Amino acid sequence: MNMETSHAKLFPLLFILLNSAWSIASSSISESFVQCLSSHIQNSNSSNEIILTRTSSAYPSVLDSSIQNLRFSNNSTPKPEAIITPFDESHVQAAVICSKKNGLQIRTRSGGHDYEGLSYVSRAPFIIIDLFNLRSIDVDIENESAWVKSGATLGEVYYSIAQKSKVYGFPAGTCPTIGVGGHISGGGIGTIFRKYGLASDNVIDARIVDVNGRILDRKSMGEELFWAIRGGGGSSFGVILAWKLRLVPVPPTVTVCHITKTKEQGATKLLLKWQNIADKLPEELFIRPVIGSGDETITVEFGSLFLGPGEKLFHLMQDNFPELSLGRSHCTEMSWIQSVLDFAGYSIHESLEILLKRRQFSIIFKAKSDYVTEPISEAGLEGLWQRLLEANTSYLILTPYGGKMSEISDSETAFPHRRGNIYEIQYMVVWDDGKDTEKYVGFMRRLYAYMAPYVSKSPRAAYLNYRDLDLGRNNNGNTSYAQASIWGLKYFKNNFRKLVHVKTLVDPGNFFRNEQSIPVFSSDRK
Repeated sequence: MNMETSHAKLFPLLFILLNSAWSIASSSISESFVQCLSSHIQNSNSSNEIILTRTSSAYPSVLDSSIQNLRFSNNSTPKPEAIITPFDESHVQAAVICSKKNGLQIRTRSGGHDYEGLSYVSRAPFIIIDLFNLRSIDVDIENESAWVKSGATLGEVYYSIAQKSKVYGFPAGTCPTIGVGGHISGGGIGTIFRKYGLASDNVIDARIVDVNGRILDRKSMGEELFWAIRGGGGSSFGVILAWKLRLVPVPPTVTVCHITKTKEQGATKLLLKWQNIADKLPEELFIRPVIGSGDETITVEFGSLFLGPGEKLFHLMQDNFPELSLGRSHCTEMSWIQSVLDFAGYSIHESLEILLKRRQFSIIFKAKSDYVTEPISEAGLEGLWQRLLEANTSYLILTPYGGKMSEISDSETAFPHRRGNIYEIQYMVVWDDGKDTEKYVGFMRRLYAYMAPYVSKSPRAAYLNYRDLDLGRNNNGNTSYAQASIWGLKYFKNNFRKLVHVKTLVDPGNFFRNEQSIPVFSSDRK
């Protein structure tokens, strides 16, 4: 037997031995973690419902239940050692303590909408804390507030408010299945944020489990950490248990309009006009173009919400945007909660109970984001149209800023994208077959590269809730400030340094970490 043949036979054996050793170590860690957690749970009879190991019959269904991006639902995606489904806040405390003791990473999932799957995927051995059982909502209309557990969805929040009052709402996103834990901690943009600010701007208290397993509220966590979890993402700092939200008044009648134009019908000229007025319109008016392609043309749907009756809206549109030719046939007066249904893609006559569904649809997708500070030229838009026609399953959502967003300081919370932004772009491409992933991700990257001259610069800003690992990622262990700045400055701009300062104070060992978590300062820079 020659040396080459000998090595060829040894390599598979070595791989099997290493793999076997890793599996045994992993199994040992998993068992130790389960024993630790079981000892912390008061009622041992319920531990089987709370701790789902890979051998539990419910493990596969619970794991898949909130995977909203099917790009991360395949055999090659790393799976957790266990899924913890706490019924009580003390179970979360125990999961943090036992994970830390056994060297397991934590992924916290509220609704499973992280665009890159970071709420349920990890390269290192990990557990998922799935908060879907912690979703109670206590609405207090008299004090215009609500305590909302992190496992609740936006749909459940909107539904619960509507059960108590038709003239209160909350300024958060349009997708009802998004979990409040991640959405609010990353900012939270919706149809009434030009009037009331972000979801995170309307948080008045919070409860979080820190790295030591303590439950902290606003008073005990201090204002620095409270600042950081409003827009800086919660998963870098602990496990968000609940938010106390400030409810906002909405009129008994709002007006929703939809009008679609193709490129041949003048969509390009209309979008040029919209760019010049989008952030300057009254804060009660939200006009959001959605750009798509199909049948070898470009379509732009102008969807709008006005906090008031139609007659007042028509006067406003005549004064500010007559070119759109918005008429009564395009518009419907309704209650605010019906506008929630409309923007979620439901009929306004649908039962409100549909907002309680925790899964609307799951797709394979890749997304990115940009901020626009100067109107894109007609030539720039024409070039964009050519690229969108390459993939008929791609679309852009343009969210107008201005209004209240221009009145709040960039440093008021960790969310920095305020004054000076005309609108934000969400790029999205979807596809059906996992085999086409490389093709469509490549398309999205080329589209993003094309847009570079037309969007914000130094940094080219991005929105955390539209997470994009193409921007950069951390090392498996600790990551330097300089390396993390590559993506961190895009999401957080001048707030990134303060976020690192807060992280270093509250989690100096960098236990709560992922591919884009806030790093800690090295000891010589503290």
